[in-house]
Amino acid sequence: MITVANRVYVTPEYRSDFEERFRSRAKLVDGMPGFISNQVLRPVNEDDPYVVLTLWESRDDFERWIKSDEFVKGHAQSGSLPSEAYSQPNELELHEVFLDSSQPNLEEEVSKGPFKIH
Repeated sequence: MITVANRVYVTPEYRSDFEERFRSRAKLVDGMPGFISNQVLRPVNEDDPYVVLTLWESRDDFERWIKSDEFVKGHAQSGSLPSEAYSQPNELELHEVFLDSSQPNLEEEVSKGPFKIH
């Protein structure tokens, strides 16, 4: 199992617009094989980023998602905010889950080394 965390730095005046984009999202990822969940975490400190967190059965499942037509369609509206809505570039992090207290018999993801989206 893996998590993918996208840290998105949104300026205060665009926070409500950013949140609305997620409330009305296309939801195409929800039907992808291996997709488990999506959470959008709102920062409590003004300069901290939002965190868009997804959980996947495997890295292969996530990589199939980012290469899919559904990914392109699902992200078409995410670029609709102007550049001044973001105070700095987003940061994408991928983590392998080696321990989950809700799944004591979790099978670890076989490490595939560093991940680069581009």
